[in-house]
Amino acid sequence: MAAELLDLYARRKSQRGLALAVSEPDYQAFANAFPFEETEDQAQAIEQVLADLSSERPMDRIVCGDVGFGKTEVAMRAAFVAAQAGKQVAVLAPTTLLVQQHLTNFRDRFADWPVRIEGLSRFGSGAETQAVLAGLEQGQVDIVIATHRLLHAHARFRDLGLLIIDEEHRFGVRDKQRLQALRANVHVLTLTATPIPRTLNMALGGLRDLSLITTAPAARLAIKTFLIEWHAPTLREAALRELRRGGQIYFVHNEVRTIEKIGAEVQALVPEASLRIGHGQMRERELEQLMVDFYHRRFSVLVCTTIIESGIDVPTANTIMINRADRMGLAQLHQLRGRVGRSHHRAYAYLIAPPRQALARDAVKRLEAIESMEELGAGFVLATHDLEIRGAGELLGEQQSGQVTEIGLSLYLDMLEHAVRALKAGREPVLDQPLDAATEVELRLPAFLPEAYVGDVHVRLSLYKRIAAADSDTALDELGAEIHDRFGPPPPAAHSLLRIARLKLTARTLGVRRLDLGPQGGSVLFEERSAIDPATVVRMIQTGARAYRLEGPLKLRVSRQLPTENTRFEFAADLLRRLGEPPRVH
Repeated sequence: MAAELLDLYARRKSQRGLALAVSEPDYQAFANAFPFEETEDQAQAIEQVLADLSSERPMDRIVCGDVGFGKTEVAMRAAFVAAQAGKQVAVLAPTTLLVQQHLTNFRDRFADWPVRIEGLSRFGSGAETQAVLAGLEQGQVDIVIATHRLLHAHARFRDLGLLIIDEEHRFGVRDKQRLQALRANVHVLTLTATPIPRTLNMALGGLRDLSLITTAPAARLAIKTFLIEWHAPTLREAALRELRRGGQIYFVHNEVRTIEKIGAEVQALVPEASLRIGHGQMRERELEQLMVDFYHRRFSVLVCTTIIESGIDVPTANTIMINRADRMGLAQLHQLRGRVGRSHHRAYAYLIAPPRQALARDAVKRLEAIESMEELGAGFVLATHDLEIRGAGELLGEQQSGQVTEIGLSLYLDMLEHAVRALKAGREPVLDQPLDAATEVELRLPAFLPEAYVGDVHVRLSLYKRIAAADSDTALDELGAEIHDRFGPPPPAAHSLLRIARLKLTARTLGVRRLDLGPQGGSVLFEERSAIDPATVVRMIQTGARAYRLEGPLKLRVSRQLPTENTRFEFAADLLRRLGEPPRVH
């Protein structure tokens, strides 16, 4: 997987893209038909996307903007440029309902232009799907909007030029890479409200470009968010407040097995309301009809699973209640909350969870993050919180979150650079050969910059990058002094982060790929070509009183009680010093 991905990104970076040119008067006519005033951020994102499309390198840009901030218009402008240049466009959405909504919106927006737009989803019959696939292959369909059925239907395009991925956190890594593999030199535009940690990591690492739309459209109000326990009078009052102002309510309960029971409870709370239930196990047509009825205000409370997460816009639905919010991820909660507040009315979100002391620590952190970030445009900041809560995600694997264990960001970028250089020089890159920068040090202790210490998320991320890039003890000393000057004495977690960076430098020079130590000991993984003399390792095993043993040719297992953080740091430094000693001559 890693080699495949690396190959793909390297080829994309070294490829001459397809620069798409568009007639200025045509583009202006299309842009002027946009019925709203563009916000400053939106205009900037559009400019960046158009610049990418006209450049030689294939675009790989993430547009991050909160739900309803105008990302779709950015995508439509890009689709227009590609279609006018004679290229085909694929738009990928995670749910059938969203495909239907995009299809309607795109057809409305392109009504005055000779562009054929088709949809591919579960709602289409077999014959319709075949007709669309044939149209793609013959070049008669200009823009196709599809769920990931498109990936699995082996759609063949006559001349694909632009790929737009909407709500990218809903797709698996394999899905997304399969799309990019359609053509290494296709322009890729990703739209997301909260980028998943892996993608955010790639954007921060400069692998993908990032545009932020953080300005809310005029007259939009922030969503008031409350974290509450299940309390019938509170829920009834919230529901009645919405119904009295003529609005509608989403009640999210993400378990099909018990949704009927919850539906009955909600109905008992507000007998005045007309209520219906929707979930993903219903027949497609039935579900679509239900959403259309809700949109047309034929009932006022929709009890549903997270199927509405990437759902259609219902401007009159301005209260959402999310049951067992502690079981959901940050991006998911943010998306669900974004289903309300789509008009100029004040919207309310109620996150229902058990008492705080009964929740896991990560769940509490997630709920606190979403409750505190209620201002408009908070998606990107929430994603950086997610990056800190869940870890960065394997850049070269299928995990979109979690710790990057065997390979770090700097290594990925180094490998990418080497592969690009090899491709440009006409050599086949050696993909599964790791580089010397692959050093990881894991001491099973908190090592990060706490939010209370460095408040600004952008400054924090920039410091992480500088610490990772420091290439000498002197550079780390200077960085440590700068952090001390700017933010005061570092707390233990920040101090540990700098100490680990120092150990990494030593380990890298020795040729240690990974040093992993916990309370009971751990292991040292060597590079195939390292500066450590095998005789030194053998001597350590012989004199170590069973503290060391080899597991295979490259792994040294360490058994040692290291209960405190300090003993672990001291032992790690001493271990690296001993490994670096030249062998004794008898």
